[in-house]
Amino acid sequence: MRITNKIMQNNNLSNINTNKIYQDKLSTQMSTQKKINRPSDDPVIAIRALRLRSSVTEVTQYYSKNIPDAESWLDVTEGALKTLSDIVTRMITLCNKGANGTWTTEDRQITLDELKALGEQVYATGDADYAGRYVFTGYRTDTSLSFQAEETKPYEITEQLKNSVIDSVTKVNTGKLPDLNSANFKDPDMKDIIEDDISAVEVHRIRLSYDDLTAGGNVQISFPVKKQAENPDGTLKFETNADGSQKLDENGQPIPVYEVGADGKIVYEMKTWSGAAGDIETMHSYDKKTVTRDDGTTVELDAYNYVAEKGNEDKIVFVPETGELLLGENRYQELMSLKDDETTLADESQIQVTYEKNHWQKGDLRPEHYFYCKSNPGDAEKEIVYNETYLSVDAERQDIEYDVGYNQTIRVNSTADQCFKHGIGREVDDLVNTIQDVLNLEALHTSLSKMLDGMADGAEGKDTLQKQVDAVKKALTLAKDKEQKMLEGGISAFQGHLDDTTLCLTECGTRSSKLELIKNRSQNQKTTFETLKSENEDIDITEVAIYLTSAELTYEAALMATGKVSQTTLLNFI
Repeated sequence: MRITNKIMQNNNLSNINTNKIYQDKLSTQMSTQKKINRPSDDPVIAIRALRLRSSVTEVTQYYSKNIPDAESWLDVTEGALKTLSDIVTRMITLCNKGANGTWTTEDRQITLDELKALGEQVYATGDADYAGRYVFTGYRTDTSLSFQAEETKPYEITEQLKNSVIDSVTKVNTGKLPDLNSANFKDPDMKDIIEDDISAVEVHRIRLSYDDLTAGGNVQISFPVKKQAENPDGTLKFETNADGSQKLDENGQPIPVYEVGADGKIVYEMKTWSGAAGDIETMHSYDKKTVTRDDGTTVELDAYNYVAEKGNEDKIVFVPETGELLLGENRYQELMSLKDDETTLADESQIQVTYEKNHWQKGDLRPEHYFYCKSNPGDAEKEIVYNETYLSVDAERQDIEYDVGYNQTIRVNSTADQCFKHGIGREVDDLVNTIQDVLNLEALHTSLSKMLDGMADGAEGKDTLQKQVDAVKKALTLAKDKEQKMLEGGISAFQGHLDDTTLCLTECGTRSSKLELIKNRSQNQKTTFETLKSENEDIDITEVAIYLTSAELTYEAALMATGKVSQTTLLNFI
């Protein structure tokens, strides 16, 4: 084959262009610092790059955004819980100081003021928020834990309680003493005050989570009882002896036969006492009921004394102002006999109490964060039902979880019903009222005693005043005894709340520790994936720089050689 100059020129130009393309490739790699610019450059590298970039993006989301957000949420929660722990611990300290019986009037006043301040601070702490989201309100992160201003809004609330919450409260009957003062002690209405008028009664009660409740017949108490089997004619079944007679227990009562379900377990049904049915009477704190005793005497009794009165063992009285259900002895014993049947999934020791509340003060806890309840009940357009599953066995818990790793989530929230419970504020209210009663009686005793000491022997009204002072002294003794018991009970109650808070703090700390481990692992994963991504996509700059220099030299040499060859023609060989 004859090689012409034209062929040589074309070949040289083609090779120079190939060299230039290679030089351009190296130059592009130097400027982008990437091995490829399009998938077709190297499909294997391209596919691997897509996978590694996806992994890096995902790990970066966890490490740089989700985990820091979860850490911040847990930090805010832990800070609020530590504050709550400090507050409750201080309350226990105050109760300990008062329970030793060495308080002076000044000590009482100081403690009273501090308890009020601590009580207000408890739920203010519960309104802690992170980035505009309240941290203790479950899924309702846009709703504060407590009411931020006084508000009128009707709610129907159902609390689910254990019979262990039923306690006893002492009521000191001071008669007309609250109205007595140094100016009116001679008035006809006050002159008949004597020591025998002062007494104290102890009453069983269910203290509800709120006071200032709506009066009326809608309050009710429901609890599970074994369902008694029925005969075909609808009469109730009782156990019988071999001769067909009724079998009696040790108290001489017929022994019922209980219905058994298809699963072989005893069937339970809800028993209800309600105001509408007349089972529960409503008495305001200022109401009196006239009672005729067996000896024919007629007395006027307030709610506490009415329930404690002989013959009223089956009574239940609802006091809306204080949020208390006062129980007669028989009703108390019936509720205290409730026990959980371990053969069933439900808890048969639960007591459900339903009531209404319309008026809310600033700082009152919102019921939708704690109970099954309805706002605007009965209004077809405005009624909202909250926490429908709370009364069932499989109650939904409002846990907020963050994705913090591959198939890894962590709960970041603690709910208010775990730590910021109503019982803290209600216990403070009881203590404040009790201490205030003692302070009032101390002030009255000091005032009357001073007046008595200033009166001469035989002075008009001195005998009357002496009787009144004796009555005040007895009332003060009973009130201090009640105060002592309340403070001792407060130690146990607040210690229980402190235990709940400590448990929440421990759980929060455990989650933080777990999150820290996940964070370290995510950091390692992020470093590993970024290294693999770099090795797959990025060039070795030194190596590419050498190749580029070599390509440039080759390109320049090719130009010089081609220039010389191009100058030679066929004439040079003739």
